[in-house]
Amino acid sequence: MLDKIHKVDPRSIWKHEAHDFTPWLAENIIELGEAIGIELEVSEQEADVGGFSLDILAKDLGRNANVIIENQLATTDHDHLGKLLTYASGYDADVIIWLSTEIREEHRQALDWLNQRTDSNTDFFGVVVEVIRIGESRPALQFKVIVSPNEWQKSKKKQLNIASSEKSEKYRKYFQELIDDLRENHRFTSAKKGQPQNWYTFSSGNKNFLYGHSFAQGNRVRTEIYIDSGDLDENKEFFNKLFAEKAEIEKEFGQTLEWERLDSKRACRIAIYRSGSIEDSSEELQEIKDWGIQNLLKLRNVFVKRR
Repeated sequence: MLDKIHKVDPRSIWKHEAHDFTPWLAENIIELGEAIGIELEVSEQEADVGGFSLDILAKDLGRNANVIIENQLATTDHDHLGKLLTYASGYDADVIIWLSTEIREEHRQALDWLNQRTDSNTDFFGVVVEVIRIGESRPALQFKVIVSPNEWQKSKKKQLNIASSEKSEKYRKYFQELIDDLRENHRFTSAKKGQPQNWYTFSSGNKNFLYGHSFAQGNRVRTEIYIDSGDLDENKEFFNKLFAEKAEIEKEFGQTLEWERLDSKRACRIAIYRSGSIEDSSEELQEIKDWGIQNLLKLRNVFVKRR
């Protein structure tokens, strides 16, 4: 005999949207990211946008882009659609996520229209929040993605420059294979979507830095610790703290690292390089990918304990 699935009113779990649901979502942002295929990291709750407050400002770690998340534990309405566009403009967001318990058909159409008419770097998502219970089990939350970008429509906008488009596709394919391997075989990331760009960053669980892998200038490939908490002084202080442990860190890593304080910039970098280009053969790119994965895992082993 099978139990039936029952829907539970989300407001019986989270009494207040701002005080209860938003903090819960911020602490469990990985689950939302997994639902839409993006590795998310929270930057700020109740972020200021003029005289308004955005529920959650986050980062798409894959492309280091701003993500805005507007919560509505009710059926979507015009007021929240207006707020969504205001917040997207205020933070120049690349990813816009509208969470609600029910998406009206006219609002679904509006999000689809925005996905079709905006540029290829801007993605709108409409996500329904559902709480279910099986028999007498504890309630469980699930995110149902109702609206997502139409990649076929957006890909047409990339065909204006064929050479650039072909190179972007090579980057997308390379990083798709990289993140799939890291996610499925090493539990390194929850990201699911490769991007048409020459770099990708991953959460470290530490607000001070990210892990990164990129094709750099001069036909070089890089894996790195990218230090950027958002504050220049904090970044330089954290870099100096790590640099004081340089000998020990390089001994643990097993190789000499490049220590780039980047005094003319806000961020800092600790990296290892090798030769390589996205234009290399498929065999060479496979070797580069294996090298990148090996060094990302080594960086995690060395730096995960350093706060």
